[in-house]
Amino acid sequence: MQYTLATDASPDLAAIEQALVTLDPSALIDLDARGQIIRISTLVTEQELLGSLRDAGVVDASRHLARVPSECCGGCGG
Repeated sequence: MQYTLATDASPDLAAIEQALVTLDPSALIDLDARGQIIRISTLVTEQELLGSLRDAGVVDASRHLARVPSECCGGCGG
């Protein structure tokens, strides 16, 4: 699943990644060019993701987290 997390502060991406990869070693995160949106791709549930963000020190993530609709076309059969 893919998510975006709006942020108005400089996020600690290393802390977020460390908290998330304990649940999903294949998780990917990055920050958009403006530094305001964290993009997250993971297999964990939304509740697990919120817990990981909380563990990483992200305050009130549930208000700023949005699930991104799937972009999968199914063409690869995966």
